[in-house]
Amino acid sequence: MVVGGPQSTAMTDVGKKVNTLLCCECGTPIDGSTGLVMCHDCIRLKVDITEGIPKESNLSFCRDCERFLQPPGQWVRAKLESRELLAICMKRLKGISKVRFVDASFIWTEPHSRRIKVKVTVQGEAMMNVVVQQTFQVEYFVNAMQCPDCAKSFTKNTWTAKVQVRQKVAHKRTFLYLEQLILKHNAHVDTISIEEAKDGIDFFYGQKNHAVKMVDFINSVMPIKYKRSEELVSQDSHTGSSSYKFSYSIELVPICKDDLVVLPKRVAKSMGNITRFVLCSKVSNTVQFLDPVTLQTGELHAATFWREPFPSLADSSQLVEFIVLDVELTGRTEGNRVQAEITVARASDLGQNDQEYYVRSHLGGICHAGDSVMGYFIANSNYNSDLFDELPYDQVPDVVLVKKLQLKNKSKKNRKWKLKRMAKEHNEAAQVQGHGHDHSNRAEKQDMERAERDYELFLEQLEDDDELRNNVNFYRAEEQADAEEMDGLLDQIDDLTLQEADDEEEEEEEAV
Repeated sequence: MVVGGPQSTAMTDVGKKVNTLLCCECGTPIDGSTGLVMCHDCIRLKVDITEGIPKESNLSFCRDCERFLQPPGQWVRAKLESRELLAICMKRLKGISKVRFVDASFIWTEPHSRRIKVKVTVQGEAMMNVVVQQTFQVEYFVNAMQCPDCAKSFTKNTWTAKVQVRQKVAHKRTFLYLEQLILKHNAHVDTISIEEAKDGIDFFYGQKNHAVKMVDFINSVMPIKYKRSEELVSQDSHTGSSSYKFSYSIELVPICKDDLVVLPKRVAKSMGNITRFVLCSKVSNTVQFLDPVTLQTGELHAATFWREPFPSLADSSQLVEFIVLDVELTGRTEGNRVQAEITVARASDLGQNDQEYYVRSHLGGICHAGDSVMGYFIANSNYNSDLFDELPYDQVPDVVLVKKLQLKNKSKKNRKWKLKRMAKEHNEAAQVQGHGHDHSNRAEKQDMERAERDYELFLEQLEDDDELRNNVNFYRAEEQADAEEMDGLLDQIDDLTLQEADDEEEEEEEAV
């Protein structure tokens, strides 16, 4: 028999007499065969099955990372009036296991009141063979505090694991691309702090498995090699416990997209006997090369590269502008690449001399007479490379075309989009030490100018490369453009996905 639930009408046999008696409290006639001396309403008023269950409790909340404490020591991210928060609230109720839990729901409160109210419905046995259902309200006081992870982030030398990412190149465009990949996949959510170094970037973690997770992610998107080292911090001889600090040193392959490369003989043979004088066409978890003369491609894995490492012959900062004078297709194609005989002249030579160069290139499908292209001027360059000196003279062209120059207005004022950046902690001690010295300030200023120049070149590369843009999240700039300007922007960048900057914080919460 359940008292307090939906009322039901008792059916009796026709002609059967039912003995009744009066309720000892209110005098209402009740069925005497049940053995009860009180009616159902009086039982609900007299007996409280929620006795022993607290009607007030406390919740611990970290105001920095916005997580709730789930005892004994787990911090869980939960939104207001969510199922996760309701589960935390119910686990905080002592004595709830003595009764049968039926239902629970939130009662709306002001979000800034630091109060959470929950309506709970339970069932319990009030008397022999009498089950009563009752509803009561529990109020939780939200106490703002700081979780151990956030407390560590405000102190120095408290990290447990560190991931050091380095690449021995003159620019940081590879790190800028890696940064966007990390942000797109939210691989940095467990990071305590991020510090920018001279040749790379450092990630600090409170747990070793978080650092291993970052190493696995970078290994899945970039060709790398890494090694692990550990340092003993403390050791307890009585309990046999030890504390270590772990460091993971990651080195990226020092070859970037559009770099000119001379392959060693053994590496070229392992890649299908490709020509040794090639261009780097793509860098993912492998390095892909392209022979612009024969359109032959090859793929190099990181393990193969590090067995016999080699540098690039020239990078994209050494590209020279050429003007296309004539294009004659050869009829050979490989995918979206079209082979052609292209006649070019250096842009700086126009009006000065009539020097022309005949180049066999993979850009025949997109180049026309009058277009501007970027390429390496081999005939006017001097390279200090033993691999380059081994090449026969007839296998080295005078010019290697890399890409078509898009004549766009790429000024910062006309760029209506922006990228999200990871927070970086600069070395304040070094800045204080270098304060007041002209040579230190001058070197720091040059580093900042070089970083800004690399970032601007990376943005221009995003505008030109459709495949690169697919791996990057774009956000609308703070200055909103009108309809005509936005239409021009969409024409300028074909497949660019613009996301509202106001949704940035919501995306971070959902990702974490």
